[in-house]
Amino acid sequence: MKLLLSVFFIFPLFLFSQSFEKGEKLYIDKKYDQAQPILENYLKSNPSHLKTIEYLGDIAGQDKSWDKCIGYYKKLKTLKPNEANYYYKYGGALGMKSLEVNKFKAVGMIGEVRSSFEKAIALNPKHIEARWALIELNLQLPGIVGGSESKAIKYSTELRELSPVDGYLSRGYIEEYFKRYASAEQQYKRAILIGESKVCYQKLADLYKNKMKQPEKANKVWEDYKNKK
Repeated sequence: MKLLLSVFFIFPLFLFSQSFEKGEKLYIDKKYDQAQPILENYLKSNPSHLKTIEYLGDIAGQDKSWDKCIGYYKKLKTLKPNEANYYYKYGGALGMKSLEVNKFKAVGMIGEVRSSFEKAIALNPKHIEARWALIELNLQLPGIVGGSESKAIKYSTELRELSPVDGYLSRGYIEEYFKRYASAEQQYKRAILIGESKVCYQKLADLYKNKMKQPEKANKVWEDYKNKK
């Protein structure tokens, strides 16, 4: 009888576990349309399962369903308020939502976007993505609502301490944004010397091709990249 009762209680748990694993595999394989209903069904019986909520938030973000995305990430913050990445994702979703509303409403959202990224850094001082987000925010916003080149440079400098490649890439991005192309070129070259990744070469090649109108230099960059592989 005890064995029968054990099977009775364990079997539903096994089924729930299997359903999550199936949904997770589909998510990892980027089959989001198939993963979503499985994960939503699992969440009904496991409303505080962090990974399920995060996956559903990510899927909503892929679909650009920002309200749903924000709702999932907000729930994650509530359930685990000391997890830096949840604040980063929440701030990102809120920022994307602000691009779709009128300017007056967007301005009212910016403070929470910024504070979410800053909270992510406070919780995890080594959070690289949150600093990239704050660089972008400070470049895109007009000064009257908090945009600041000096703040963008500050976060770029912090990035260089954490990850020299990200530091030089981000500073190059700032210089490129303000059309200081010669300076951007030097920053991207420094990133290449340290990182030697495709992203580093691509940033320099794109600068030559699209901004400095020097396609021959862009081609040379790609030749150098291929020769180093």
